[in-house]
Formats: sequence, C-alpha cells, structure tokens
Amino acid sequence: MTSSTSAAPGTAAHDFAAQLSRYAELLVRVGINLQPGGNLLVNAPLEAAELARLVARSAYRAGALNVTVRYHDAQLGRLKIDEASDEAVAHVPSWLPDETLRMIDDGYAFLTLDGSDPDLMAGADSSRLALSAKLRAIVMKAVSEKMMAFEVAWCIGAISVPAWASKVYPELGQDEAVSALWRDIFRVTRADTPDPLAAWQQHIDRLGRVRDQLNARRYDALHFWDPAGGTDLTVGLAENHVWCGAEDRTRCGVRIVPNMPTDEVFTAPHRERVSGVAVASKPLLVRGEIVEGLRVRFEGGQVVEASASRGEATFLKLLDTDEGARRLGEVALVTASAPVAQSGRLFYNTLFDENAASHLALGRAYEFTFGGDPAESGGNDSLIHEDWMIGTASMNVDGVAADGTREALMRGGEWAGETLKL
Repeated sequence: MTSSTSAAPGTAAHDFAAQLSRYAELLVRVGINLQPGGNLLVNAPLEAAELARLVARSAYRAGALNVTVRYHDAQLGRLKIDEASDEAVAHVPSWLPDETLRMIDDGYAFLTLDGSDPDLMAGADSSRLALSAKLRAIVMKAVSEKMMAFEVAWCIGAISVPAWASKVYPELGQDEAVSALWRDIFRVTRADTPDPLAAWQQHIDRLGRVRDQLNARRYDALHFWDPAGGTDLTVGLAENHVWCGAEDRTRCGVRIVPNMPTDEVFTAPHRERVSGVAVASKPLLVRGEIVEGLRVRFEGGQVVEASASRGEATFLKLLDTDEGARRLGEVALVTASAPVAQSGRLFYNTLFDENAASHLALGRAYEFTFGGDPAESGGNDSLIHEDWMIGTASMNVDGVAADGTREALMRGGEWAGETLKL
C-alpha cells in the first residue's frame, strides 16, 4: 500500500479498506448528498487517488451522470512564489473562474479532499504570498459568493498525507504517522462506526437542537471570558442574525454537511459591535504559514492591535487585504469535548482545529447567517474569511439580551445545561 493509505498498526488491511469505503460513502451521501442525475467535481491532492476512486464509485452508485476529478500538486504553488517573476506572481488568469461558474450553472456538486503540508509556505516571501492570495480572491469572488450562498452542494473532507501526518505526529515514523492520522479522520467523521449514516443523523439532530434554541433566544451579544486563556471579548450579534450548524440546504433544498467533521454552531457578528481582547488558543494556518501566539484587540468592531509570536507579518498583511479584513464575519461555539478536541492533538488544519474550539472568523460574513439584508443588518464583507480558534476547556460564554440580562451558554468549555436542553 502507498504511504497515504496504509492501514493503521494493529488493524487489518481489509478493515482499513472498509473504513475508507464508508468514509467515501459519507462524503457522497451525507456531505454533498448527491442526487440521482447529478454531477460531481472532486478536487484532490495527488495522494488522494484511491479515495477519489471510491468517491466516484459511491457517486455513480448514487446515480451520478458524471464524476470529474482534478488533481493538484501544492508544491507548484511554492515554486511559483519562490521562482517566478514579480509579474508572474501577480498574474491570475482571467479565465480561471469561468469553468467553475459554468459547472455551478450546470448544478455540479463540489467535493474537496484536503490534505496539505502545514509548513509548505514556511519562509516564503510574505508580501508575494499576500499579493497572490488577494488577486486570486478578487478573480474568484463570483465563485466564492455563489458557493457561500449554497447555489450548489459542496463539502470539504480530509485525507491523510505524509507531510501533514508527520506534523501532527512528529514522534512517529512517516508510515505510522499517516496511519494514525487516518484513524483520527475515521473517528471524527464517524466512519469507524458500524452505521456511519445513522451516527451522522444522530449527531446532526443533537447539534440542530442547540442551533434551534439559540435562534429562539435572539441574543443581542455574546460575552467570551476565559481567565486562564486571557480572552475577554464581547461580540455584538448582527440584526436578523441566524444561527446555523449541523447541516445546510442548497437553494434547491438539498440537505448537505459542508464540513466533515463539524461540531460548531455559528452566526454573524455585527461588524461595528465587537470589543475586547481575543487570544488564539491554537496556532492557525494563514496563506500557508503558521501563526502562533496570536493576541488581537478590538474596538468598535475593528482590529486595532494584533501581535503574534510567530507569523506576525503574515497575519498583519492579512488584515490589510481590505477594510473588511479587520472585522468579524463569523462567531462559532464548539464544546471542548468535541471529538477533534478529545484527540488531544493540534492538527494545523482549519477543517479540524475549528471543530475543536469555539472560534472567530475575520472577513466576509455568510449570507445565509442573516434573516434580512446582510449589509443593512450589520454584516461584514471582505475578500477573506479566516477562522481562528479561541475556545479552551476553561472558556465561558454568556448570551446577553438586549436589556443586558445574561444567561450561561458555556461553562468550562461545555454547554450550560441549565440554559440549553440537549
């Protein structure tokens, strides 16, 4: 077997193959919930060929008309930053979004298999990275807006690859690290259970109950306070905000789970009503570079001070992307007992780490987190949407009503049972 799909130590190869097959089925049946007669585009790293084939098999069994797989080599991106001319770094082909927009118009579903090297861009020129990322975001904005509006089904899942696995499990040899990361992926996506589809439905129902109760309460703000971690932040919520999570619906009414794993409920902050200090509880990956020790202070909804022990220059350039990059577009609640958190590992991957801790996102707010016009409701707009984690096992969160009264939502990183009925 290849190093990217080797069986976990002590686990028979056929057990690994069975779990990989169930995982592919989950991505197709639950993640994008592919409908009969539908089409699917899979974006995948080179190491994902085996999983991509299983996804295609599941998709065709679900009634797909066509499955297209696009493989990419992330190393080419680093080569461009290091070796290309300034003109080439600043060049984004104008035709780049055209094919994707046509596929959206044709109703394609989109599945991304994410497996990347967290250190790929370490030491790269931060100015070149920032310029390349900003220009690409501008060119691809129409695609991003349609995706975020759920005009089509989409989902992001993970694949274990050597560079990522070795970062998460530095004490293991490469093959053992890849196997250990696969075990994590199967566990947090419930692919290792006897009936993953039923397990996901139970999880969706429970998370949905939390979401629905938060929507019923109509809080004016959330107060995050963590004496041990240093966060003391008040996040005013947008008018007509809508709590989301567990699953979403496309404009055609198809139920999907855009992220696997997912353990968050989230909504839209008001772009002008955030104040206080937020301290990142985990490193974050920004434009291919790791940012650690992040501390951010907000006034009037805007970042007015930011520092980091590593990657500070990259983070500050992120804030300079546009005016909206200094304001929040998302606030999310995640319990400290979520499966990713229980692993005790830092994954250096937003898909995983954001589901291990309550978090914030700088930049664009999701249109579907509003019950009215986003701009009129206080929603933020930007070219970026960058998640970063602030939740800990000592985090407390209060829901604050318009009259100033408070209710406990989280205590010690867990849901407050006296307020939320699970």
